[in-house]
Amino acid sequence: MLELLLCSLLTILPDYLYRRYAQGKRLGKEITLYSVWFELRWGIVSCLMLTVGLITVIFYNHPSTTNATAFFRTIPILPETNGRVAEIFVDGVSGSVKQGAPIFRLDSSKQEAAAQTARRKIAEVEAELVAARTDVAAAEGKIQEARSAYQQTVDELETKQEIYRRNPGAVATRDIEKLQVAVEGRQGTIDAAIAAKEQAETRISTLLPAEKASAEAELVQAQVELDKTTVRAGVDGRVEQFTLRVGDIVNPLMRPAGILIPEGAGRGRLQAGFGQVEAQVIKVGMAAEVTCASKPWTVIPMVVTGVQDFIAAGQLRSGEQLIDPQQVTRPGTILAFLEPLYEGGLDGVTPGSSCIANAYTSNHDLIASGQVGTMKGLALHGVDAVGLVHAMILRIQALLYPIQTLVLGGH
Repeated sequence: MLELLLCSLLTILPDYLYRRYAQGKRLGKEITLYSVWFELRWGIVSCLMLTVGLITVIFYNHPSTTNATAFFRTIPILPETNGRVAEIFVDGVSGSVKQGAPIFRLDSSKQEAAAQTARRKIAEVEAELVAARTDVAAAEGKIQEARSAYQQTVDELETKQEIYRRNPGAVATRDIEKLQVAVEGRQGTIDAAIAAKEQAETRISTLLPAEKASAEAELVQAQVELDKTTVRAGVDGRVEQFTLRVGDIVNPLMRPAGILIPEGAGRGRLQAGFGQVEAQVIKVGMAAEVTCASKPWTVIPMVVTGVQDFIAAGQLRSGEQLIDPQQVTRPGTILAFLEPLYEGGLDGVTPGSSCIANAYTSNHDLIASGQVGTMKGLALHGVDAVGLVHAMILRIQALLYPIQTLVLGGH
């Protein structure tokens, strides 16, 4: 409507002035309700053509959208294991939490029993280490005893061999043979005692430490499972829609117990979806303005900080059926990220609020560079100038939105 009024000032009004003062035709006489088209046909046709062209130039070079929202991230509150709720740490259905603060705890009797079993196993291995050190001491004593017996047998054998060498008839050959066999047996006893000591030392240095490490690993695993029974906040934020109560059975595959909204989520920037026809116009660095329902009668200056290179409507995932493009019933939009031009610009805008956004094309740098001719420069000046119309429209929308919602919205 604003474009039509503006174009009528340049077409219909001059046509009427010409009919009125140059041709002498008067309203209610020659110019009546039935003769308006015939008398002002040139002005009306020119007005319609100019209006269509102006609207096209404005909306293409200065895109606008009502699909602008302050999106914010939410984290579902889910346990990692199944169980029955034993304790709740959040009062009511909502509340603020700090990072690492517990939200609720599951019954942990099974996990505590596993942890206690692991601790007992560690204590058992430590007791075996003490017993193994005693075995080493006992083995050393047996080695000493076996060496003493071996030395005694060797001495007796040498004595009888010396006597036999001096007087062969004084000692029986059978006695010498028995002593030789006894020496070999004593040597075997020494070897067995040394092997028993090495076995005990191996248990102390290798086997029992490995068993203790395994038991400690089981304790760590049991402690991890025990810690999983307490669900904690991963970030600072606020818990909402928390309906879980003591005695409820929870399952990670079921509906979340609530949601955690991180602190500051959705308060730094807006996301706006512009039409696909404006994909070549939306650029990073463009000036923009928004007005939001949660902060009426306020126009917030913004800047485009990012443009998504993909349109969400075209995404597909592998499945058992082929994708038919006809199934995409709604065309997607070009997602642009808007941030306030000045610090604190989005203060007062509630995350998730619906907004109206305008982006403005600026050709000032291109014109100032001298790379365009005079006519093209004038055309680019005109393109930048008509952005004022869009800015006026946005301010009219900001002014009328509360009235449309509160008065004309069925309240």
